Formats: sequence, structure tokens, C-alpha cells
Amino acid sequence: MLKLIPPILGPELLATLRAMGHGDEIVIADANFPAEFLGPNVHRADGISATDMLDAILTLMPLDEFVEETAIGMAVVDHPEQREPIYDTFEGIIRRHEPAKSFSTVERFAFYDRAKKAVAVVQTGEHRLYANIILKKGIIRPKA
Repeated sequence: MLKLIPPILGPELLATLRAMGHGDEIVIADANFPAEFLGPNVHRADGISATDMLDAILTLMPLDEFVEETAIGMAVVDHPEQREPIYDTFEGIIRRHEPAKSFSTVERFAFYDRAKKAVAVVQTGEHRLYANIILKKGIIRPKA
């Protein structure tokens, strides 16, 4: 155990987060997401909710401040304007850690295409539908 690091972040995932550079992306996926054969390295987080994982990762990782979309979810199939309850929860967690950032969505297959290029996928045990989110890593500015 270490101070100030959420205990649900295991050593392999911590190493991935640390190795990521500015603009790299990581996916937090629900239990239904096709993570294993998508391409990126997969970190299993069975029994952990997507929202708890989002909160833990954003405790350590800044979101990109140079682009508009830094926290992107999967839009509801055939109803892209529909807002799933998990979206509001994601938005609240994001705003708590990064007040200037918000949550947006992209079409399902566009999400998969983007996820294929991610550094890694964190496969959670989340059962709520559409509980998938891509995070774009930002920078930590030097202290003045």
C-alpha cells in the first residue's frame, strides 16, 4: 500500500499511467466491452465499477487541456442524443477532478476505432450499459 494512491490501481496499471505521455489515451471499459482482442494491452479490474476506476485514475492523471474532447464515451446505438444515467455520473467525477472539462460521446464504431489506438484498456466489472470512456492524458505544469 502507498499513501495517496487509490488501492484499486494495481502496479501494472500504475506503470501504464506513468508511462503514458501527453495526448496518449486510455480506455475504461464495462464488462461487455470487447477488450481482449481489440489490440491494446488489457488491465483486468473485475469487480470494480467503471465509475470507481474513473475516479481513481483521475486522482493521478491530468486530462489534456489543449483539445476540447478529453473524456469521450460511447453514444447510444441508434439514439446518439439519448443520455444514459452513467453519463451524468461520469460528468460529475470529471468535473470534480478537472472543473474545466466535460464528457462527450462518439458513435459506437468510432469509439471502437479510437479504442484500438489507445495505450491500454482497463476492463472493469461494470454492468451498467454504455459505461465506456476514453481519457486523453494531459500535462502537469512546473511549479512556479
